[in-house]
Amino acid sequence: MLGLDDLQERAYRRLVEAPSDSADSIADALGATLSSTVAALDALELKGMVARPVADPDRFVASPPVVALGSMIVQQQEEIRAAERELGVLAARYRESAEGRTHTDVIDVVEGSQAVAQRFAQLQRGASTEVLALVKSGVAVVSAEENVDEQIATDRGVSYRVVLERAAFEAPGFLDRASESVAAGEEVRVTNEVPLRMIVADRQLALLPLRPTTESATAGALLVHPSGLLDAMVTLFDLVWRQSNPLVVGATGLDDGAAAEVDDTDVRLLSLLLAGLTDQAIGGQLGLSLRTVQRRVHQLMQRAGVATRFQLGHAAATRGWLGSDV
Repeated sequence: MLGLDDLQERAYRRLVEAPSDSADSIADALGATLSSTVAALDALELKGMVARPVADPDRFVASPPVVALGSMIVQQQEEIRAAERELGVLAARYRESAEGRTHTDVIDVVEGSQAVAQRFAQLQRGASTEVLALVKSGVAVVSAEENVDEQIATDRGVSYRVVLERAAFEAPGFLDRASESVAAGEEVRVTNEVPLRMIVADRQLALLPLRPTTESATAGALLVHPSGLLDAMVTLFDLVWRQSNPLVVGATGLDDGAAAEVDDTDVRLLSLLLAGLTDQAIGGQLGLSLRTVQRRVHQLMQRAGVATRFQLGHAAATRGWLGSDV
C-alpha cells in the first residue's frame, strides 16, 4: 500500500530488527540475490527509509518507522483526500448529465468475459451501503471462490442480501460456501427459482449478465444506470426476497430452549428442507446418507409433535429452531 515491493518491505523489516546489516547478510537472510537486494536497498535509501552509517558505508540502518513510514502515510492520506474531492465533483457532474439522458443512455453493453468480470468487481468495490444479488445455479463469469471483492466489501461494512436458486445446492460443497457467506455477515435466502441473474450496488447501478445465444458467443452483460428499468429490477429483487426462505446454517444464536432441542445438523437440515431440497440433495450437502436424513427428519417430527413435513416447517419456526428472524 505504501509503494514498496515484497523484497523492499522484507529488507526494511530485517533492518528494523537489527542495529545495522550488510547487503550480503540481508540477501542471505531473505533468500534473495545480492543484485536484487542491493537494488531494493538503493530504492529504500531514495525513499529515506534506510541510511548508510558514516563510519561504515557498506552497512545499512533503518530510519525510525514513525519518521520513514509516517511521512509516506501522510502523503497517501493527502492523495486520498484529493481523490475524494475530485470524486465529489465528478459525481455531481454525473448526476447533472444523468438528468438529460435519453432512453438509450441508461444502459451500457459490456462485451467479453474479462470486461464483465471487471464491472462485477467494480460494482462491489464501489458499493458504500448495500449489494443485492439474485444468483442462479451455475457460474456466469466469476465463481464464488474467485469473488474476493465480496469479502472485502463485507469487511468494509457493506451489507449483502443474496437470493440463491435452489438448484445451486446440487453442486457438492455449495452449502459450505453459502455458510461462509452467512458467517461473514451476509443475509442469504433460498427460493425455487430466480427469474434472472443480477447484482445491484446501492440501488444505483445494476449488472445483468446476458445468456450467450450460441456456444461460440462471447459473454456479455448490461450495466443499468438510474432509470425506470433499474427501479423495476430493484422492485423485482424485493419481491423475490420477501417470497424466499432464510438460509440458516447452524444453531448459533438460538435461545436456550431451542438450542436444547436441536443441534447444528438439525438446524442445517431444517433450513435445507424448508428451502425445498430433496432428502438426497440434503444428504449430499450435509454428508449424510439418505436413510440418516429420513431418520433425523422423522425424529424432528416426533419431537415437534407433527404428522407432516409442512407442519414440521411451521413448528420449527414457531419453536425458534431456526432463529428468531425466520
